[in-house]
Amino acid sequence: MQAITPHHLRSISLLSPSPLPLTPSAPIQQGYHRSTRTPDSKANRIRSVSKSMWKAMPSSYEEIEGVRVGERLYLGLDFGTSGARFAVIDEGGGVRGEGKREYPVYMKEESIDWVRSWKETLFSLLNDIPVDLRPAIGSVSVDGTSATTIIVDGATGETLFRPLLYNESCPDALPAVKSIAPANHTVCSGSSTLCKLVSWWSTDASNWESAVLLHQADWLLWLLHGNLGISDYNNALKVVAPGSVVGSLKDDLRKQTGFRQDCVVCAGTTDSIAAFLAARATETGKAVTSLGSTLAIKLLSTTRVEDARFGVYSHRLDDKWLVGGASNTGGAVLRQIFTDEQLEKLSVQIDPTVESHLDYYPLPAVGERFPVADPNMAPRLHPRPDNDVEYLHGILESIARIEARGYGLLKDLGATPVDEVFTAGGGSKNERWTKIRGRVLGLPVSQAVHTEAAYGAALLALKGSKSENIR
Repeated sequence: MQAITPHHLRSISLLSPSPLPLTPSAPIQQGYHRSTRTPDSKANRIRSVSKSMWKAMPSSYEEIEGVRVGERLYLGLDFGTSGARFAVIDEGGGVRGEGKREYPVYMKEESIDWVRSWKETLFSLLNDIPVDLRPAIGSVSVDGTSATTIIVDGATGETLFRPLLYNESCPDALPAVKSIAPANHTVCSGSSTLCKLVSWWSTDASNWESAVLLHQADWLLWLLHGNLGISDYNNALKVVAPGSVVGSLKDDLRKQTGFRQDCVVCAGTTDSIAAFLAARATETGKAVTSLGSTLAIKLLSTTRVEDARFGVYSHRLDDKWLVGGASNTGGAVLRQIFTDEQLEKLSVQIDPTVESHLDYYPLPAVGERFPVADPNMAPRLHPRPDNDVEYLHGILESIARIEARGYGLLKDLGATPVDEVFTAGGGSKNERWTKIRGRVLGLPVSQAVHTEAAYGAALLALKGSKSENIR
């Protein structure tokens, strides 16, 4: 295998490939609802259109299946770690429709075929959007997991290698990356996109001259607009700002979905940044903790902070910085031990005012990214007490300590100190955990009004619709 050089890194195109054919939708996955509704279904009508929006609507407006004539709606699609969601909002930010999908599991040789799964989920979600809302949808945006990397052939769109997921580490690439990167730069982490690219290059780069590197959101958006060379500066520090119009929805998709004729596609972002945007945390010092399968924290700071030794990075947000990191701890660990029913039953028995003296480091597998970047860190979930309430209390409090350690680290590195934390993701619904976290952090902690990243992606679509790029 040929040694990799900076010249080779520059030679591997970051442009998007030509469009792939549209695939049919998948069947509804068990346990997830379809968000479409029939005109005479009252329950579905309430879910798709908020009561407050209807109350505020002037009676002089003509209504067509719940949409005003000439009204414009905005679609956000969130591709997270365990599934995908959509949210449709109006100009005032009111939620008009939402739904979610599990990723269908397809195997390719001995690994999951994520490309097929994500693509099928994308078109399934588009089919799930309530039919009466579709003619008003005028812009679309997508978020995806950060540093999930897809390498495809730039001429055919065929994948050259399986996707490398957000939490996969490629320590074999670190020597080559560190030889060309600034000291302690964020790419000097085994889970960085550059490390994944170099690892692929070193093991299976027979077609490197036609190789195209895409992040997950880039690839999903490309399926919608079909344009070349588009990304946002949150997924990769290049090209355009999140929310910028990058093209029109492809004609075949527009006809199949029934979206507006002038529907545009807007640059997306990462899932954790979309969750931050959804929380509407607009002042410096405000932070958002996303408690999904993993734990990700984002703090709005006037100072940029980056240090690969601790898995700390910064993303631009207009004239400020979103400083943070993503730990591998979170809901995935809890689901390895408890069912959802058990979590709900046990949580209500916890006294959040009492400190747990159990000291764990809950991880779903070996390896941690933040606040310690250690691919060899082992999970620590013992000793396990006989009482499951006590055990769950210890795990929840240990995750809260990791969160507090993360915010403390950001302050020590020079970021604006956190003064309030909003919570997004599934963990935000656990009131006892929220109280535990508030005690451990010593800060006000609350559930964000909007907790889903899909809502943040929809806000980007709304932002793009107001840009000067729309003709």
